[in-house]
Amino acid sequence: MNEITESPAELSDPLLPSPADAARSPTSSGVPWQVVSIMMAGTFMAILDSFIVIVAEPVIQADLGASGGQLQWTLAGYQLTYAVLLITGGRLGDLYGRRRVFVLGAAIFTLASVACALAGTANGLIAARLAQGLGAGVMVPQVFAVITALVPERGRHRVFGVLGMVMGLATVSGQLVGGLLIGADLFGSGWRPIFWINLPVGLAVILAAAVRVPETWGTRARRIDVPGVVLLTVASSLAIFPLIEGREAGWPRWTWACFAASAVLFGVFARVERRVGERGGDPLVRLSLFSRRPFSVGLVLVLVLYACITSYYLVLSVSLQDGLGMTALGAGLTYTPAAAMFFVFSMVAGRLVPRYGRRVLMTGAVVLAAGYASTAIVLLSGVRFAPGAVIPTLMLQSVGGGLVITPSLNAVLARIDPRDAGLASGVLSTAQQVGGALGVAIIGVVFFGSFHPSAGGAATAAAHALAMSSVFTCAAALVATVLVCLLPGGRRG
Repeated sequence: MNEITESPAELSDPLLPSPADAARSPTSSGVPWQVVSIMMAGTFMAILDSFIVIVAEPVIQADLGASGGQLQWTLAGYQLTYAVLLITGGRLGDLYGRRRVFVLGAAIFTLASVACALAGTANGLIAARLAQGLGAGVMVPQVFAVITALVPERGRHRVFGVLGMVMGLATVSGQLVGGLLIGADLFGSGWRPIFWINLPVGLAVILAAAVRVPETWGTRARRIDVPGVVLLTVASSLAIFPLIEGREAGWPRWTWACFAASAVLFGVFARVERRVGERGGDPLVRLSLFSRRPFSVGLVLVLVLYACITSYYLVLSVSLQDGLGMTALGAGLTYTPAAAMFFVFSMVAGRLVPRYGRRVLMTGAVVLAAGYASTAIVLLSGVRFAPGAVIPTLMLQSVGGGLVITPSLNAVLARIDPRDAGLASGVLSTAQQVGGALGVAIIGVVFFGSFHPSAGGAATAAAHALAMSSVFTCAAALVATVLVCLLPGGRRG
């Protein structure tokens, strides 16, 4: 398959199958699961490495003598380059072939993982993590784009359900996998296996993709919009960097100056892209994409949802480890029942959405809000804070998350012309990363502003801080419910 030229159709509900699907040939109706699985393995690696470092930081600090700032950059540096390059990475896939760019990104990611494992200094590890993020930023958008290009619309609900499950499990299992690998201390190597594990997986993904994944392209143009890339990279960096660093630094003036400069540069970027399009050129971002209501509303929905899930797992980890004194492995095991529920209801959503459309997302958003609210109620009721007290409410959150987070991916990419799949996928992935960074920045203020261990003991303080954070995420889930209502109206398929 060389290029997909399907044109999107405007329908009343982008989450339901289109009438055109009935006219597809039998050979085009199946889902190429082998190809999809190869691409998803790349996504799992990239997301896992966003979280696996969290549990390794104390060991890394002891081994490399890293300062607090250097330690933070082993996590923040990866997130920054990952987020900043996603749109450009998606566009490169449209221009030069998604399989080719995916393999390139996977190769960069794998080599950088080896460099991380071999790092002898904190600065060397940071540099390798920056390169790792670059590889992830190039690799991940191709996953969404290939699915959009190769999977018929009526099959995408199932595929995005599985993809959402994979992403959720990577998020939840990062600390568990990290704790297991560090605890095993293979060959006395301490923290380094958390990066070595990417070598065999990365090589397998590269080989399988090169052999099994068909090539697809977007636009036939063969020129990258260099001014657009520069403006977008700088504007994105100025927006994301203070979100990552701002809370730890106490939100000094430079963070607000960065936000202001970012807003100005995004305005300049939009103007430049509009002019390039008017002159018949090939802009990095076609602004007309945002005029599509399912895409624009769905994009904000994804941003809000990832602001909830990423930030909440971070403060939950702090509550369990700093508040209750649990090990990283123990904290990871606390997430396991919730991960199982997320897995199950992600699959359920894939079956229900083709029939009931956005009503599935609406139900999920309401249940998600109820899960956060129930956590706050339990923690504020005077019940002793322990894993058993919150596991049921975490499971309720995961039921809602499985029903709304996984279908939201399809809500964004529904009816996207496959020629724009790489660009749209890059924008979607950026929304996920920006949402996560924004959620962490806001919930960090809420959580650490409420976490005062000296007042009544670490466990009591952690319970109160987690309850306040649950109130914030409940409010964000209610906003997500409103956004689901703003998606084009549902109807039965």
